[in-house]
Amino acid sequence: MLPLLLLTLLISIITLLAMILKLKNTQEKTPISIILNEFEKKLSMTLIEKLNDNRFQLQQNLNDHRTSFDKRQMDVLKIIQDSLQTGRQEVQQHLKEISGQVEKRLSDGFEKTTQTFTDIVKRLALIDEAQKKMTELSSNVISLKALLSDKRSRGAFGEVQLNSLIRNVLPEKHFSFQHSFHNGKRADCILFLPEPTGNIAIDAKFPLENFQKLMDTELSESDRKIAEQQFKQDIKFHIQTIAEKYIIPGETCDSAIMFIPAEAIFAEIHSHYPELVELSHQAKVWLVSPTTMMAILTTARSVLKDDATRKQVHIIQEHLQMLAKDFGRFQQRMDGLQKHIEQAHEDVTDVNKSAKKISSRFMKIEKVELADASVDTATFSLEPLSEEEAP
Repeated sequence: MLPLLLLTLLISIITLLAMILKLKNTQEKTPISIILNEFEKKLSMTLIEKLNDNRFQLQQNLNDHRTSFDKRQMDVLKIIQDSLQTGRQEVQQHLKEISGQVEKRLSDGFEKTTQTFTDIVKRLALIDEAQKKMTELSSNVISLKALLSDKRSRGAFGEVQLNSLIRNVLPEKHFSFQHSFHNGKRADCILFLPEPTGNIAIDAKFPLENFQKLMDTELSESDRKIAEQQFKQDIKFHIQTIAEKYIIPGETCDSAIMFIPAEAIFAEIHSHYPELVELSHQAKVWLVSPTTMMAILTTARSVLKDDATRKQVHIIQEHLQMLAKDFGRFQQRMDGLQKHIEQAHEDVTDVNKSAKKISSRFMKIEKVELADASVDTATFSLEPLSEEEAP
């Protein structure tokens, strides 16, 4: 807008200057008022034309600006609409993702809850089963207590435990239960071991009554001493009885085994009654519990294995001797084969030499020269063979 006004002003100034120059040339012929009127008219027309042009240009510019503004406004509106649409889609997608995650978490939570309830039900079932087993066990304990209260039942319990231990370790032929001796006595078990150990008798004893009295915390001191004396008498009686009945010269070894089925009784004897242990050593009656009995049986199995190996030593020696003879024959045959191989190698070497000499002779025959080219009958001259070339 400002350039147009400056242009109009410039044109007006130029027109004014032209009129002034023209006025100087005609000032003597034309009055000043006429000139001014003409100038005014021309200036007015020029200004009107310029104003019209400026108005038209201004209108054109306004129209262009309006069109550009409308176009930009439409572009901005379109961008805003696109942004809103994109934002709406992103929000919807985000909401879908959040909804999916919420559904997944709810589903996982329901599954975990269901699994938890299922596990709880299973554990309750296991607890019920365990409670039933505890009830059965308590009834079995009561039955075992009633069983152990009888002397014969305790003896049978000890024999069954001894039977189980021995059968799990030793072969059948190396033991016998309820074995009868020549003196008419019968042991709970006897182990058939090789010399110098020999056969050893085992008898199970279960002195439970006086031991239970001894372990009773509510027992008075006097009653405790009485129970202790009775317990010691029971152990001494069992040691003496086993030594008299089951140590038989010529039939068993010079010792026997007293099997105590309860580890607690065995530990009590060795912890608080060393005199009973010393008495058992003097009588050569060894006190054992289930644990120490397992160690003795393992040792016995090793002894039996060594004895079986020792009995097979002469067979092994015979086979070693036969193996030595076979190896001697193998050595002789190997020596003969070596001689044959060496002779064959020499023969092959001689044949190879003869083949080379024959090949050399053929080559010399092929290269032979004519003794006289003019003679009708060709005479061949052969060089005599050297000693090295002789086959």
